[in-house]
Amino acid sequence: MPTIVEKILQMHSEQKVEPGEIVWIELDIITAREFGGPNVVKHLRKHFSGNYVAKPESTFFTFDLSVPAKTLKYALAQDICRKFAKEVGIKVFDINQGIGTHVLVDHGVVQPGMTAVGTDSHYNILGAVGVFGQGMGDKDIAFAFKTGKTWFEVPATMKVIVEGAYKFPTVARDLTFAVMRELGPAGALGKSIEYYGHAVETLSMDGRITLASQTTEMGGIIGFLPMDEKLKNFYREKNIDFKPIRADKDAEYVDEIHIDVRNLEPLMAAPPNPCNVHPVGEYEGMEIDGAFIGSCTNGRYEDLLAAAKVLKGKKVKVPLTITPTTRETWLRVIQEGLWEIFAQAGAVLTNPGCGGCAEGMAGLIGDEIYLSTTNRNYPGKQGPGKLYLVSPVTAAASAVEGKVTIPS
Repeated sequence: MPTIVEKILQMHSEQKVEPGEIVWIELDIITAREFGGPNVVKHLRKHFSGNYVAKPESTFFTFDLSVPAKTLKYALAQDICRKFAKEVGIKVFDINQGIGTHVLVDHGVVQPGMTAVGTDSHYNILGAVGVFGQGMGDKDIAFAFKTGKTWFEVPATMKVIVEGAYKFPTVARDLTFAVMRELGPAGALGKSIEYYGHAVETLSMDGRITLASQTTEMGGIIGFLPMDEKLKNFYREKNIDFKPIRADKDAEYVDEIHIDVRNLEPLMAAPPNPCNVHPVGEYEGMEIDGAFIGSCTNGRYEDLLAAAKVLKGKKVKVPLTITPTTRETWLRVIQEGLWEIFAQAGAVLTNPGCGGCAEGMAGLIGDEIYLSTTNRNYPGKQGPGKLYLVSPVTAAASAVEGKVTIPS
């Protein structure tokens, strides 16, 4: 009667996998970013000797926080990682590639049924493609580099069923906000989530990634989206096939939540946390100082295309910064003319990466009121100002008007 997370962990462990049990699991993919990466290297050199990497073919460094490095600290961090990678024979996804988890997905490095760990608190975004992904501290990742394994307490699973349909200007981020409003910051605490229902099944792959990206903000361990024909097509384009993993029909869940998104209106999260969700209409007309579109939550092609449709033929009244997730998205934005739309509107398109979400790139704010498509709005997250989380279309429309605006 296992759930999805139990099946994946059982495939990677010699122990009996049951909720609450601590098991050792084999890891398929192990990564470290430039933030945390130097400490991983330091721990390896301090506590081990030789053969620092158990699985060099599936161990990587990913640079996405400050690309290119904007401070000496980040420049030195990346230098340490590059030199260590050359020494031990592992690959670096360098400053031109984009957000590490998205790079792993777009390059087909991670595949459904795999286990993966890295130094990123949103590594569980990989649940969108059927991967058990977990963010861990630098000491744990150093151990994973060395052994190719880690231990984990098997989480119980909750089922979230999202039914109904909605129309533009409501988009996938608004569905995600609806789930966050229902569960709150601790509604999935320590649990795995399995998402079902018509509204989930009809999400595009980019929309599914948006939903999975906010698992951490609800206290969840991992959120799995359907391993269906849509996911199969996504991997077929990469010449990759896989066997879907589904929960047993009589799988045991600790909770079952039903959410109806029929006629859902655009939503936003006000300070001080990302689960403080309200209708955009409650803030309509509030003046803003700028907006940011990007991050692992809303910087994929579909997000930028939606923003471009809103911006086409218009001019922004406040600064708007746009950061694609990956080099592939960045190139597509340029090749398909979206870059020209952004430029004509007065927006700034940056190279791929985390953007202001990580305080390492363009997108930071002063003591201002900003709209952002990032995943968190805790005080100080992007700067000392007030950060309101919104969808890409709400951010674009509001930047044009200089105030919170519902797109038409």
